[in-house]
Amino acid sequence: MIVHVYRGAQGLPRAGFIVSKAVGGATVRNLMKRRLRAATAPLLSSITGDVVVRVLPAATTATYVQLRDELTALVLRAQNERRG
Repeated sequence: MIVHVYRGAQGLPRAGFIVSKAVGGATVRNLMKRRLRAATAPLLSSITGDVVVRVLPAATTATYVQLRDELTALVLRAQNERRG
């Protein structure tokens, strides 16, 4: 996954997901989006800005726990890079 945090956003934090057809068929893409929405929900309270997550095809083999942990690490890293 590739994660970008945009701090210039106004209002409540939001999350957007880019899941292309290269990831898989519609069922696989929707499954990835549902999992990412569930993994992002608890993070939104600590995020300042908007988050954009681009899903790479290799992410389809990961479990929900692996996706959640990787997403959490990437969001925290992206947010810290923007501060520095």
